[in-house]
Amino acid sequence: MRGLTILCTTLISFPAFANGFDRPIPQAQSATAEVWYALACLGLVVSMIAVQRLVSRR
Repeated sequence: MRGLTILCTTLISFPAFANGFDRPIPQAQSATAEVWYALACLGLVVSMIAVQRLVSRR
């Protein structure tokens, strides 16, 4: 019984020794990522224009 008490006390107090949360530090965006983002934006605009032309009534 005494061993069970010690075990439960140890398990309950264990989270108190956990480290605090460290916020991630944002990193700068690379030039390659910026190029791909620009291409994706242009592709989105082109696809929106294509959909608008497809569904418009003339």
